[in-house]
Amino acid sequence: MRFFLDNTLPPPLAEALHALCRSDSHEVRHLRDRFQPDTDDVVWINTPAQEGDWIIISGDPRITKNPHERVAWLTSGLTAFFLKPGWSNLQFWVQVSKLVYWWPRIMTEAERARSGSGFLIPVKGNEIERI
Repeated sequence: MRFFLDNTLPPPLAEALHALCRSDSHEVRHLRDRFQPDTDDVVWINTPAQEGDWIIISGDPRITKNPHERVAWLTSGLTAFFLKPGWSNLQFWVQVSKLVYWWPRIMTEAERARSGSGFLIPVKGNEIERI
C-alpha cells in the first residue's frame, strides 16, 4: 500500500512511518515530496488519484465538508483517513505517538476498504468512524 500524508502533518512523520513500514513493502510519502506546501487540496488530490492505489492521511477533516474539496476527494476514488479536530493542537511527539498507535488499524481498514472510502480518526477514544 502507498500512503500520502498531506501538509497538515509534519514531513518527518511521513519519513518515520515510511521507515517503519518498509519491511512490509508499504510506502509513505508527504505532500512536500511532490508539491509546494501551499498547493490547493483539489490539485494534490487529483495527482495521486491519477496514479491509483494511494491512501490519503489528512489532518484536514474540512475536506469532507468543503463542497469543491469533497467533490475532488469523492471523485478521486481514493480511500482517505481524516484526523478529527484536535489533532493539530497536539504537541509534535504526542501527535506522532498517537498516529503510530493508530497505524496498524489504519493499515487494516485500508486493506479492507473499498476505493473511495472515508474514515475519521479520533484524538480520544478507540473507534475509527466511517464517513
